[in-house]
Amino acid sequence: MLRELARAGLDAVALEAGAHLTSQDFDQREDRMLAELYQDAGARTTEDLAIRVLQGRGVGGSTVHNTNLCKRTPDEILELWSRKYGIADVRPSDLRAAFETIERDLSVSEMEPALRNANNEILRAGCEALGWRGGPLHHNRIGCVQSGFCELGCSYDAKQNAVKVLLPQAVRAGARVYSDVEAVGIVHDGRAVAGVRGVARGADGQPRAAVEVRARIVVLAASAVGSAALARRSGVPDPHGTLGRGLRMHPGAVVVGRFDQRVYGWRGIPQSYECTELLSHEEGSDKRVWIVTAFAHPIGAAVTVPGFGASHMAAMRSYPNLAVLTAMVHDETSGEVLLDADERPVIRYKMVERDRAQLAIGLAACARLLFAAGAQEVTIPAVAPVRLANARALEAVDLSVVRPHSVPLTAVHPMGSMCMGQDPRASVVRSTGEHHQLRGLFVADGSLFPTSIGVPPQISIYAFALHLARHAIERARAS
Repeated sequence: MLRELARAGLDAVALEAGAHLTSQDFDQREDRMLAELYQDAGARTTEDLAIRVLQGRGVGGSTVHNTNLCKRTPDEILELWSRKYGIADVRPSDLRAAFETIERDLSVSEMEPALRNANNEILRAGCEALGWRGGPLHHNRIGCVQSGFCELGCSYDAKQNAVKVLLPQAVRAGARVYSDVEAVGIVHDGRAVAGVRGVARGADGQPRAAVEVRARIVVLAASAVGSAALARRSGVPDPHGTLGRGLRMHPGAVVVGRFDQRVYGWRGIPQSYECTELLSHEEGSDKRVWIVTAFAHPIGAAVTVPGFGASHMAAMRSYPNLAVLTAMVHDETSGEVLLDADERPVIRYKMVERDRAQLAIGLAACARLLFAAGAQEVTIPAVAPVRLANARALEAVDLSVVRPHSVPLTAVHPMGSMCMGQDPRASVVRSTGEHHQLRGLFVADGSLFPTSIGVPPQISIYAFALHLARHAIERARAS
């Protein structure tokens, strides 16, 4: 949205709490990059510690460390939002132009088979052996050298993301971007916004100066966690108790397969193939699992692989022979973003039983896919670990062990918390993206989504920001 505001001739300013890092800063070391690129140094979790929440920090946000997956909001989801939530102008035909523009701007294309690494080939082989639905994914990358370090920032500047493409275009149009400046409060009188208060920090993270930006329009784009936390901290009107509610996490867990041959799953493009056999976007469906590959560099793998001492050492020695799949749940659980005593965000999310059952189904499906592709052993890293010698062994497994705290869960796609809707009693912002009660406050991130979308939200967030920009421009000109 920053680019569109600047192109419209408005004085557009962006504040980013994190640093402005470029390809020269990405040294491919987990110990440094996790701290630089992720909120809370990669240690953010839900309140009960059941789910690790990986979110970006710095100019470009999560697009700096993501794996470049690009999927549009499913048509069924857009139709649901239009029909059930009364959101105007969100049908597939309404969003088509925005999706096409953003995909062109970011050079989105389908991954060629020749670019699939061995881990993704194993997923493809498993789908074909079982006759399950699957296919190639789309990415936004040019000049990729297939190093496998996408999640630690691209040293080769191949990602066609916000920090490389959209922000430079915004700056050329006159926008100003200030890094290391944290927005700590929205200035308003309860009826309309008047600006933002911030704190500029030094390289050591310590405050250096107070900042205030006077503005008729304030756009929140700090993620489903950050935007809701800032709005709560700022005392944004919330007469119906909707602010921060409706949080979806798209949580997932992994299954590990050991193969006789070398897989080297950390090499190459991380995620280029998907299995959609168990995924439907129809409301109330009992198929809500999306399966893709996953892998971790040595430190991340070591903390995920179960076992202690000699058993853990033996497991890590088979690291080159491992293939990993993840099952993510298109969740119905509704969480909430709160604040602690120090006004830091708290993520409250208690997985409902229907979602837990979907997760169990998904992990069993991952095991079947790995065995179908030739795995010699499959492990579900539960407490205690579930080790399987063949697919038949799944029949004897009690999948009730698959639940939060018994299996490591991760969420990389938080959405909701400042949902769009026609009814101000059940939503936070209008169909235009503007707050129901506070004139001039807009939202332009995944906070907008009233339900999970069941796919990576990157392209959806870009497209909605572009789609809604005209309303912010109109409000600015009318103020």
